[in-house]
Amino acid sequence: MPVLLPTSTEAERDASLRAAVARLAEGGLVALPTETVYGLGARADQAQAVARIFAAKGRPSDHPLIVHVADAAAAEAYAAEIPPLARRLMDAFWPGPLTVIVPRRPGVAAEAAGGQASVGLRCPSHPVAQALLREAARAGVSGVAAPSANRFGRVSPTRATHVMSEFAGQPEAAGLLVLEGGECEVGIESAIVDCSRGHPVLLRPGSLGRAQIEAAAGEPLLAPDAQAPRASGTLAAHYAPRAKVRLMDRAALEQGLGVLASSLAEASRASRKPPTLAVYSRLPKPAGISGVVWRTLPSDPAAVAHELFGALRDFDDAQVSLIWVEEPPADSAWDGVRDRLQRAAAA
Repeated sequence: MPVLLPTSTEAERDASLRAAVARLAEGGLVALPTETVYGLGARADQAQAVARIFAAKGRPSDHPLIVHVADAAAAEAYAAEIPPLARRLMDAFWPGPLTVIVPRRPGVAAEAAGGQASVGLRCPSHPVAQALLREAARAGVSGVAAPSANRFGRVSPTRATHVMSEFAGQPEAAGLLVLEGGECEVGIESAIVDCSRGHPVLLRPGSLGRAQIEAAAGEPLLAPDAQAPRASGTLAAHYAPRAKVRLMDRAALEQGLGVLASSLAEASRASRKPPTLAVYSRLPKPAGISGVVWRTLPSDPAAVAHELFGALRDFDDAQVSLIWVEEPPADSAWDGVRDRLQRAAAA
């Protein structure tokens, strides 16, 4: 069973950080809060430690991880070079929810990079993550490889309790320490920009808007091509709850509810079993509908990003088998949310 390390008081935080740093230094696993999601971390410079991440998640070893560092100076340990493009983005958004992919220093973090000649680097802004990375660096751990702290392909965790339940009873995660850091502010993973090939390529959207990134980069973001490096969270099916997710436009959602509403209500009354359908929509809940778990989709993309993964986990806890989600608006502010929902629906 994972062990929760509290950080509510200064004394608790100091003791928890000491325990977490010691665990990282010896090659063990520590789940850490970031502003995006909770990460499952191990020292990035040790192959055996990184292998524990892949085993605990059930993740293919060629699917690269992101290395978290305390600041831009610490990134030098993993980068063969930091191109000017990457430097501009780091200056603009670090610490924060942006990962840059740069050429990897030979002989360093090959396992964390999935064997590629490039490596993804990020500097998180969460104060607990920052404190952990600084203390770990003093103990000789220059960076922490940390994908999301969940089983591979499943919904990312945004609370420590999500991590605890995700790895309960998993022998591969025996001894996992979980640093408490509250609910993640952003709620979806970082944007990933490939800076290793001369021009910025957006490999994964996040909470940062395209216009923000392009302004800092000084040039337009390109779409991935066949030569783009592999990156975390970019498989077609990902971020999936146990229930089947279906993305629907408003007209299809209204039509589906009209067809199913009466049968769902009747089935719910007759069987007294939990509802089979959850709806996550900007529509007001229709009067008289029952047998459906209903949650209002906020109109602000940042608010949706903040609660999205928690909402999907709540639907699973309600034991529904279907989740109908109203498609987000088409504008670029919704790119990160749309990306996560499309991958969840593809699972």
